Amino acid sequence: MDFTFTEEQQAAVEAAKAVFAGVAPDGVPSPALTPGAVAEDFDRGLWAKLADADLLSLLLDAEYGGAGLDVVALCLVLRESARVLARVPLLESSAAAVAVQTYGGKELKAELLERAGRGELVLTVTASGRTGHDPAERAVTARRDGGMWVLDGSQTAVPWAYGADLLVVPAHTEADRTVLAFVPRDHEGAVLAEQISTTGERLAELRLESARITDRYVIDAEGAWDALRELLATGTCALALGLGEAVLGMTSEYTGKREQFGFPVATFQAVAVQAADRYIDLRAMEVTLWQAAWRIGTGAGGALPASGDVAVAKIWASEGVRRVVQTAQHLHGGFGADTDYPLHRYHAWAKQLELSLGPAAAHEEALGDLLAAHPLG
Repeated sequence: MDFTFTEEQQAAVEAAKAVFAGVAPDGVPSPALTPGAVAEDFDRGLWAKLADADLLSLLLDAEYGGAGLDVVALCLVLRESARVLARVPLLESSAAAVAVQTYGGKELKAELLERAGRGELVLTVTASGRTGHDPAERAVTARRDGGMWVLDGSQTAVPWAYGADLLVVPAHTEADRTVLAFVPRDHEGAVLAEQISTTGERLAELRLESARITDRYVIDAEGAWDALRELLATGTCALALGLGEAVLGMTSEYTGKREQFGFPVATFQAVAVQAADRYIDLRAMEVTLWQAAWRIGTGAGGALPASGDVAVAKIWASEGVRRVVQTAQHLHGGFGADTDYPLHRYHAWAKQLELSLGPAAAHEEALGDLLAAHPLG
């Protein structure tokens, strides 16, 4: 399979590098030293730059002011954002916009997509369920009441909730279907309770009590939530890859300068072997990411559904990013635990990504179920 990137995808990467070049990962207070959130809002200045560079509309069609690119292009940009720990809802807002474009009605598309592509409207997705361990679509109920939908339930750990204009909420109906409701942040019947993430970012628990949403703001289409969930998971794998590559680069630079017994520690076999193992992890994370992004972006057929490729990518990303930061901490010695050094923040973000992806064992079990249902050969 040819994973050579197109000229358009490479142009998106160059634009992203230019935007993120001025972002300093050590410019944000350490979550270990901050009693509350490291910031009240996401980086609005960086968000505006992303909009000016047309990076918020990558996957939107030309009729909505977008470039019409694919999931691989988005993942390439997300990888660059994670290298500098960019504090923007790029993944969530882009993924939600794709769901609207693919499954939404004409009125919803006309109202949301161009504004989202220009950065004027910020979207986020509630995908953690009640506890972070149960299916998000089972955490909220949706029932019809005339031309309205009534939502009840709660979702935990909603990213960027306090800065988003609309929260995309999966909810199950009495017919056991999943709908996507677009809930305004300050909507009647919707309450946010502050939570602080491992990274020190401000999350929220969303509590819905008979929140009434008009029909035009609800997507009732089969497969919409599954597609959105897979895009979010694949994008998170891209974030894990970018973060891991940045951390391995930091480790290489440090061990190349740090000397013991008159030699750089990078020349010691034990150090070189550990670094090489983490390089292998990153390459496995990369190839499984592009496979998953290509499958969900093109809908290309295969022996297994695309969810199988996403599961493999999540297995490698969840395990790989943890091993990369742990090895980095070990090879940095006591310096790696210094909260004034950027590695501390990368470690916190890596743990948050690992938790978001979920344990590799769960994805291995899901992959096993797919193999049982779709025997190969």
